[in-house]
Amino acid sequence: MAQPSLQALYAQCAASCAATWPQEAEALVFGEGCDQAPPLMLIGEAPGEQEARQGRPFVGKAGQNLSAFVQVLGLPREALYITNVVKFRPKRISPTGRTVNRPPARQEIAFFTPWLYREIALVRPRALVTLGNVALHAFMAPERMIGDCHGQWIQIEVPVADAGEEVYALFPLYHPASVIYNRALLSVYQRDLELLSQTLPGVPK
Repeated sequence: MAQPSLQALYAQCAASCAATWPQEAEALVFGEGCDQAPPLMLIGEAPGEQEARQGRPFVGKAGQNLSAFVQVLGLPREALYITNVVKFRPKRISPTGRTVNRPPARQEIAFFTPWLYREIALVRPRALVTLGNVALHAFMAPERMIGDCHGQWIQIEVPVADAGEEVYALFPLYHPASVIYNRALLSVYQRDLELLSQTLPGVPK
């Protein structure tokens, strides 16, 4: 169970979300894992179908890839904190009538990003790992794309309410789902993870 301050944050976020997207407020997916100074906080873009059904982040196909990849770090999933920028599943109706995922809209990202900052302030991870461009752009200008800055440490500033900004080390990775659709990225992802494992601050090697 999340620490009380995080539970309060989740409740506040859900109430605020209900005022804008009442149809989504009952299906929000918040973070899970070690929520008190974990070595890493992994941040994706939004829940998918399985995440929305189970109420947990990264449990679908991309989550299976993520679980396999974090083994490279020598840390169990439970030792990390895993969340998304947008807390509900962005979806649309396909031409065949199926409900399918879609990229989060700007309005959705803008709404949830300040909540993400508050989440970071409460969890206080040693470092951040963004998964894909949506998560990366919660901290960096949209001109910076994942293809340009993946696999390297970047110092960023995260706004903190009533306290200015706090500096964090950020390590951008491709989204695990990208490997599903582009197998050529697998070797790149593995190299980035190995580098992350070798340079992760505060974790004995």
